[in-house]
Amino acid sequence: MALSGWLAGQPSTIREAVERARIASVSRPVEERAMSNRLFWPLVLIAVGILFLLDNLGYLPGSAWGYLWPVLLIFFGLSVLLGRGARPEPVEDSLGLDGAASARISFKHGAGVLDVRAGAEPDRLYQGVFHGGLEKRIDRQGDALQATLEARPTGWTQWMLPWNWAGGRGGLDWDVRLNAGTRLALSFETGASEARLDLTDLKVTDLRLQTGASSTRLALPARAGWTRAQISSGVASVRISVPAGVAARIRGAMGVGSLSVDQARFPNRAGAFESPDFETATNRVELEVEGGSGSVVVS
Repeated sequence: MALSGWLAGQPSTIREAVERARIASVSRPVEERAMSNRLFWPLVLIAVGILFLLDNLGYLPGSAWGYLWPVLLIFFGLSVLLGRGARPEPVEDSLGLDGAASARISFKHGAGVLDVRAGAEPDRLYQGVFHGGLEKRIDRQGDALQATLEARPTGWTQWMLPWNWAGGRGGLDWDVRLNAGTRLALSFETGASEARLDLTDLKVTDLRLQTGASSTRLALPARAGWTRAQISSGVASVRISVPAGVAARIRGAMGVGSLSVDQARFPNRAGAFESPDFETATNRVELEVEGGSGSVVVS
């Protein structure tokens, strides 16, 4: 308690240094397990090489190919057993506002479940639990904050472990709460993931979403004034919800995919789907959609 009281009275640079030290101490076990993973598969290759060497020297009865698959299965089984003990531990992290009135946050999340919504403490820009580790970059310019939150890189062998094939069990999932009183510009880059982005209670004025082979559910802001949003999707399923009372203008260009818009709310007018009261609405969204072979639904 005395330490937290002392920190509260220190300059922001000291508080940030203490916070970075805490995050490093939490993240160290993840780094140690990543090192173990990097060593495991080179040992597999060495074992297979020794197997063929013994075959060439005539020490093995039969062909080395007859031993190869059993050896690989044994090593894969060991990988699964060791991997259960090496499942990435969650990293809890947050960032203080320290007087910032606006912020830009970039999320770079590859796989797993990304869950973003309002709910951070009044003095925090964000609070979250990040499975699999977190790399972040913070920049402060006057009363504006810029944060980049990126998943810690993992080796290709991590994808061979069953608990990383899908989200919902820890894996590489992120659960992030944002400050509801701060003007926000949000950017999302997601890969083979499930994204649940509930921005209803957030003051998001600029939104950019780039997603690959994923499933995304996006609820747009309800009381942010004018929000500009750009959605770029590949082989993805994107469902976008416009809150009641929010006007919208929607333009879209799809490849072989489909764009479905609720025309009862947003009639088609000269190449755009637009609310009748878009020009005069207090809360409105200007939405641009570009898609590949997936589907985008706006309702």
